[in-house]
Amino acid sequence: MENLLYIAAIIAAVAFLVLCISLAVTLFSVKKTLNNVAGTLEGLDTNLQNVTKETAELLHKTNELAEDIQEKSEKLNTVVDAVKNVGTSVSGFNHSIQRLTSSVTSEVEKNEEKIAQVVQWSNVLLGIRDKWKERKELEQAGYHAFEHNKKTNL
Repeated sequence: MENLLYIAAIIAAVAFLVLCISLAVTLFSVKKTLNNVAGTLEGLDTNLQNVTKETAELLHKTNELAEDIQEKSEKLNTVVDAVKNVGTSVSGFNHSIQRLTSSVTSEVEKNEEKIAQVVQWSNVLLGIRDKWKERKELEQAGYHAFEHNKKTNL
């Protein structure tokens, strides 16, 4: 029976040795994996710092751009207000022109006969003026003297 105890102790010792060897192999695999994870995390830390730096720069540029857009928007609002005022002025001017045109048209319609008479008298006066000029030119050219001679010879 003693032999059986020795055999059992040997089997237990071999099993413990196998357990220790497998545990050592597993631990070395875990150590290798953890070293790879640590290296990856260091690379991620460096990349994350770069991304953080670029994000801060991008945020700064975005803020500058937002301020620039705000300034330009305010300037554009001023321009839009000015254009609106010009539109209002042009509209008022058009309204005034329409009233003036209506007033002139109604006055012309009221005084149509008088205008026609003025035009006729103007034509008569222009005709008289033309005749007067014509007579003066003929007198200057000596035609008057010729007519005067004709009257005395008759």
